[in-house]
Amino acid sequence: MGGPLKPCSTAPLTGFFRNGACDTCAEDSGSHTVCAVLTAEFLAFSKYVGNDLSTPRPEYGFDGLKPGDRWCLCASRFLQAHDEGCAPQVDLEATHVRATDIVPVEVLRQYGTLE
Repeated sequence: MGGPLKPCSTAPLTGFFRNGACDTCAEDSGSHTVCAVLTAEFLAFSKYVGNDLSTPRPEYGFDGLKPGDRWCLCASRFLQAHDEGCAPQVDLEATHVRATDIVPVEVLRQYGTLE
């Protein structure tokens, strides 16, 4: 975080720009800036709160996500998962520094890994 942004995932292809990185811009109202290593618990939570990431949506070219996949999460969803006790691990080197506009850096570091 704060240095050169490393890729999060190209398989599945993630990011607001679908370029594999958790980079952002003014149009990214969701701030897709947190590179997370997904868990079954987080995927169930996300589906419960209205963002089903695990069900394939072929009409959008989306195969659905599974535990172990890496994905650029919206910073607010990550913080919500933290508050509910089900936040996934975070790759700090692939997480954009703008995530700290929403998620306290101490919280990110609590879940952080350096890969």
